[in-house]
Amino acid sequence: MAQNYYEILGVAKTASADEIKAAYRQMAKKYHPDLYTTKPEAEKKAAEEKFKEINHAYEVLSDDQKRAAYDRYGDENGPQMGAGGFGGFSGGAGGFGFDVDDLFSSIFSGFATGGSAQQRANAPQRGRDILVGVTISFEESVSGAKRVISVKRTEQCASCSGTGAKDGKSFKVCPQCGGRGQVTATQRTPFGQISTTNVCPTCKGRGKIVTEPCQACSGQGRVVKARDITVNIPAGIDSGQRITYHGEGNDGANGGERGSLVVEVTVKPHKLFVRKEFDLYFEYPISFCEAAIGCTVSVPTPYGVHELKIPECTQSGDVLKIRGAGIKKLRSESRGDLYVTIVVEVPKNITREQKELLKKLDASFEAKQYPMKKAFQDKK
Repeated sequence: MAQNYYEILGVAKTASADEIKAAYRQMAKKYHPDLYTTKPEAEKKAAEEKFKEINHAYEVLSDDQKRAAYDRYGDENGPQMGAGGFGGFSGGAGGFGFDVDDLFSSIFSGFATGGSAQQRANAPQRGRDILVGVTISFEESVSGAKRVISVKRTEQCASCSGTGAKDGKSFKVCPQCGGRGQVTATQRTPFGQISTTNVCPTCKGRGKIVTEPCQACSGQGRVVKARDITVNIPAGIDSGQRITYHGEGNDGANGGERGSLVVEVTVKPHKLFVRKEFDLYFEYPISFCEAAIGCTVSVPTPYGVHELKIPECTQSGDVLKIRGAGIKKLRSESRGDLYVTIVVEVPKNITREQKELLKKLDASFEAKQYPMKKAFQDKK
């Protein structure tokens, strides 16, 4: 039974593209292999499989055409012309034993132009992409960073030039198709004889078979190699964002282009700052005396200490902005802002002498100096 991609991502079938993207990011973070490196092997493997499911589900649901095909047919590749595709008949229609799906498949494949099956088998195919995760610190997301990552990817075997044959020459003509790469079969139907042309199962459409396989790749034509690739992480990148390196993925088949290396970045949370888009937020505590008479305090920013002037009569919850002290915007030299929320802290464990001083101070204030308190009293 086909997997339910909506259930995998935990979204409804009516979910918007943004909702699907948000759910994917959340699920990908939860099951990212980097989080399971110290876990037992079984748990690690289960997380890897789940991570693959999540990525495939997102690949389908984030593509409008694939999603539409999946919603309609239950498969992103469209309707499958196999058993049951049209409620396949068996032994009906006046005693003829045939399946409607097989019949339609035969009819349509019979119209294929000569050589098309072989052309499809030998057509260039793009290599698969490789997705890797990289975790960086908050500071590195601010300033940018470099990482050297080891990637295992398939590459064309140098010994046989990707042919799978020893020295790239040990071939012979396929005996089943005679070098054509395709075979023709005739099938009797209620409407007459139908000829079908398909890819030769022996040579897979190549028209030749290997007589002596290449020892370096065991006749596969491709080998798996580990490559160290330097990843440049730009300043301003956020968790869940990806960097794509074209041509650094798996090798293509039949001369097809190499896939891409896709690096998904995870940024560790900061102990003080909270990021929202390119702006930063944090709370700064001051005493009620500092809030009343005003002061200048030294507050941290990602770029060093900033002297912030706090005006007199500042209330707890007031927000002050430091312009340009946020995160650098991607593909831009401008930066977001830093928002400082003031928290007025009331002292604890005050002495008897301090209490008396506070009473005298409080008695010196007039009612109009407490506008919120006065407004509340007026409403009672």
